[in-house]
Amino acid sequence: MKYYLELTDLFGGEANYSWVRKGTIEAPENVSDSLLIRKAKKAFGLCGRHKKHNLGETLGVYFNGIVLFIIPAE
Repeated sequence: MKYYLELTDLFGGEANYSWVRKGTIEAPENVSDSLLIRKAKKAFGLCGRHKKHNLGETLGVYFNGIVLFIIPAE
């Protein structure tokens, strides 16, 4: 299954989109959230602690000052 990725900055705890980096990853259909997050972080060269938020079908992975959205392709 294909997933779209969006990495952007935060302002006041919300996605700001003053800049954005986009990408895609492939993962099995029934992949766990933790494996999906590891693949997405690797795609952007991110490391470190994060907080995960389920936003419906989208996962929000929040770091200090940035957020990574993982969106399933339909």
